[in-house]
Amino acid sequence: MIKESVQAFPISKVRQDFPILHQEVYGKPLVYFDNAASSQKPKVVIDAISDYYNQINSNIHRGVHFLSQQATDAYEAARETIRKHLNAEKSHEIIYTKGTTDGINLVASSLGQGLIKSGDEILVSQLEHHSNIVPWQMLCERSGAVLKVIPINERGELIQAEFEKLLSAKTKLLAVNHISNAMGTINPIKEMIQKAHEYGAWVLIDGAQSVPHMAVDVQDLDADFYTFSGHKLFGPTGVGVLYGKEKLLEMMPPYQGGGEMIAEVSFEKTTYAGLPHKFEAGTPNIAGGIVLAKAIDYVNQIGLDAIGAYENELLHYGTQRLKSQFPDLRIIGEAENKASVISFLLGDIHPYDVGVILDKLGVAVRTGHHCAQPIMQHYGINGTIRASFAFYNTKSEIDQMIDALDRAHNMLA
Repeated sequence: MIKESVQAFPISKVRQDFPILHQEVYGKPLVYFDNAASSQKPKVVIDAISDYYNQINSNIHRGVHFLSQQATDAYEAARETIRKHLNAEKSHEIIYTKGTTDGINLVASSLGQGLIKSGDEILVSQLEHHSNIVPWQMLCERSGAVLKVIPINERGELIQAEFEKLLSAKTKLLAVNHISNAMGTINPIKEMIQKAHEYGAWVLIDGAQSVPHMAVDVQDLDADFYTFSGHKLFGPTGVGVLYGKEKLLEMMPPYQGGGEMIAEVSFEKTTYAGLPHKFEAGTPNIAGGIVLAKAIDYVNQIGLDAIGAYENELLHYGTQRLKSQFPDLRIIGEAENKASVISFLLGDIHPYDVGVILDKLGVAVRTGHHCAQPIMQHYGINGTIRASFAFYNTKSEIDQMIDALDRAHNMLA
């Protein structure tokens, strides 16, 4: 079934949808393998941004005039599109944010207002992006809670036996990513959520790397919070989503104060608006929210199952080509269950030096610690070269990267 999906994948048509891919960099065809940092945008998304500002640009929720009502309707329709995409139960469980980082900080800040207390324990993993570490460290410093870390094995997988040992009646929150941005490890979050719930803990899932590559059903997962960014989902920058269970969002105090999040204001007392507006202070990224729904529609037209199968084919092809071409290449993170990310070192050559040469040959990869320094510390390295694939990439582009790496290897080894 997967083989048939890969064979039928309409790669030529898909690539035509992404204008930015059809250019040269330093006289070489652009190969964009930095999708884990930010994905490229299809023309339907680019056009939708222009359409918003050309046709319905107005502030939302506050005006009775035509444009305001048009913008409000489009913004709230987009919220419903997002709800369906995540299979959330209610649209007011969908909170617009600036992105994954903002969603995590919203939860950490709100829970820190008396819901997490001294002596409580917060579990994170060694696989986390800094955005899913630092806010919890800050919360622990404010509240007196204790941060505990789930370790990884040499393959880059969470050690589930150690995770279970860390769980206790003191565990208040588990914060873990669905997919590691640095290595592509796919975590068994459904099982982890179930185990955390057995101890009465809440669970936040960082879905920044998962939502672009797989179907996510927050009700099936039973996640308490799930957050992702639009710019990784082939949508605009500066917009994202926090899903939260209604009962939790209702008991959480607001993250920020200002317009839109109020019911009534006086100098004596302010009462807050209901969900989702309680957590959406100020004028939001209206165009971003509307256009994010367009990106979701685009991805769903192609089909996430087909996308996942095709990207898995690219992952295996790229992995085998790298291993066969470079005996001194070391892949960092070889989890059994993995997304389309290959993080590696080329002999003893510094990743930055390799990245600079690849850039001159038209290949865009990410080098460094990928905002995941604890992972690098675990492996005793400063950083890696990371090639991350999307459904608009091709095997011939992987071949172009291999040729560029061969030149870098010959120059620098």
